Amino acid sequence: MNAFLSMPPVVEPAACTSTLQQQGFAVLDAASVQTLAGCTPHHLHNLSQSWADLPPDHYLKDGGHYRRRRHASYVLALGQLQAVPHRAHWQPLEYNALHGGMQRWFEPVVPAVAAQPVWQQLLVWAGAVCSALKGQQPWFIEVHQFRIDTTDGIGRPTPEGAHRDGVDMVAVFMVNRQGIKGGETRVFAADSAHGQRFTLLEPWSVLLLDDARVIHESTQIQPLLPTHTDLQTCFRDTLVITLRAGGFQDDGA
Repeated sequence: MNAFLSMPPVVEPAACTSTLQQQGFAVLDAASVQTLAGCTPHHLHNLSQSWADLPPDHYLKDGGHYRRRRHASYVLALGQLQAVPHRAHWQPLEYNALHGGMQRWFEPVVPAVAAQPVWQQLLVWAGAVCSALKGQQPWFIEVHQFRIDTTDGIGRPTPEGAHRDGVDMVAVFMVNRQGIKGGETRVFAADSAHGQRFTLLEPWSVLLLDDARVIHESTQIQPLLPTHTDLQTCFRDTLVITLRAGGFQDDGA
């Protein structure tokens, strides 16, 4: 792995696609996200409040209680976003050795959240980035609201370890961090030892990943202060959007 980079290697908006093409990932700061997606800090802040209402993830095979999430699915075609009926999240074991091969019926994204224009702006923009990278076509989108907390003393953003998602592109938005240390992002080239490490800190900055070319993971989080007693108030919130051509990943597909 190359030299440690604590701060994200943020690029200018105009360099987003070329950076993705060159190295398989790109990081944009919050100001760039707002400009490119056409949203405002006020609306993003209001959206972030919905992470306080995420139900527990009951599918963790490591026995943990540190993850909360909601899930939704869409099809984006010709700039038009269409929600699809609530469905299970499924991944093959090839991409998720810990939780693959099982239907996971997470609680759906709250309708009032999905109806917010800023939510839809982020999804449409992610589709535009993916089309610039992979070519214009319909995108089958899954959206996950995640909260990782320190209820168990530590929280694991990626309990499956370094992985690919089996999609065309992944967008990981840093929504909020509170009272924690850790949560370092690690991105590796899928076909070499080249990689970078950094920590996403700024609310509504984003990491974009060409899933065919890179493997990614995030390290565990811990309370920032050893004396912290309410461990559920130490958390890392993210919005993860995956985009895939040709259809959703489904059991037997």
